[in-house]
Amino acid sequence: MQTAISAIFVFLLVILLHELGHFSVAKFVGIKVNEFAIGMGPKLLQKTKGETLYTLRLFPIGGYCKMEGEDENSDDPRSFNKVSPLARIAVVAAGAIMNFVLAIIVFTIVSYSIGTPSTTISQIIENSPAEKVGILPGDRITWINGMKIKNWDDITETISKSDPSEEMNIVLNRNNIEKSFYLKPIVDEGRTLIGIIPKYDKSVISAIQGGLDNTIFFTKVMFDFVKSIFKGEVSTSDLSGPIGVINEIGKAADTGFTNLLFLLGFISINLGFFNLLPIPALDGSRIVFLLIELVRGKPIDPDKEGFIHMIGFFLLIALMLVVTYKDLIRINIL
Repeated sequence: MQTAISAIFVFLLVILLHELGHFSVAKFVGIKVNEFAIGMGPKLLQKTKGETLYTLRLFPIGGYCKMEGEDENSDDPRSFNKVSPLARIAVVAAGAIMNFVLAIIVFTIVSYSIGTPSTTISQIIENSPAEKVGILPGDRITWINGMKIKNWDDITETISKSDPSEEMNIVLNRNNIEKSFYLKPIVDEGRTLIGIIPKYDKSVISAIQGGLDNTIFFTKVMFDFVKSIFKGEVSTSDLSGPIGVINEIGKAADTGFTNLLFLLGFISINLGFFNLLPIPALDGSRIVFLLIELVRGKPIDPDKEGFIHMIGFFLLIALMLVVTYKDLIRINIL
């Protein structure tokens, strides 16, 4: 039951905020929105306000924004296809952008809840390289191997990429005095370490910075993942469909609400990022067609565009079925 409630919470929030992005910008640029729905399936409640029908539907697994002329021909002067290409690009991109905004908000809440790791050292691990060279709690790291340190991620990334067989130069601030140390890191369970634990700051400013840093970090992870796909380093076993995602949501929920929120932020970035890829049937592909229209001065034949989106849709469904089958095997349901 906890997994089901958690999955509903995650999917409803991620998809609903995505659709709210489309809805808000569509209203802003003057496109007529016929319906904004919370949930899917049969209607439970409905209310018309202005020209838009707002509905609450039976299955709480997302929602949708139905704009005039979005998927059909319409002579209404305020239909989707009657506004400028730039306005339509803004409407289409707004869903994914809202997912990134949601991720920043969620990661900010998580950062404030647990605190944000700073560049100041809280503890030194006994017998570690840091202890042996005289680094102390309270020291604030400013440079590593000539790289300026701005946050804790800079520290972990620089250390993890260093050569354990070579000395590392660490410059730190101790009581407003700059000190320089040379040490050799150690490798423990595949991780390169020097034996320091950060001090965690708990403030609104540091939480917002943590929210931004995490969003940027996971966005970079998504770019790296796409690069791996083109290099042939990714198979269907490395992907997860709805079943796999729900399973991970259940695990996160078991370990606490903070971990669930963290996973929510990651899933939101996933949805926003992949929606912006130029894959037929996704928002990114629609943006590409709109950019072509902007350059040409006229739209591509709607039938041809629709055919391309349809092919993309069937390919995505086929991929989802394969990935779901792999998920079922991986978590021993089959």
